[in-house]
Amino acid sequence: MLSEESHITYKVVINGEEQYSILPADRENPLGWRDDGKRGTKQECLDYIKTVWTDMRPLSLRRKMD
Repeated sequence: MLSEESHITYKVVINGEEQYSILPADRENPLGWRDDGKRGTKQECLDYIKTVWTDMRPLSLRRKMD
């Protein structure tokens, strides 16, 4: 039996600190978040984030430490 979640298309979103998250594709982005361009199943989006978000530190901290 397929879960209801398997029928939902998700999108990857990113904020100004270059932190990633996912939302159902039909939802409006929260203030401060923009579309990254990736859409797919929940697992596809989570797998994508794993490949692109390799440094979990917020952008402001990375800049401060450079």
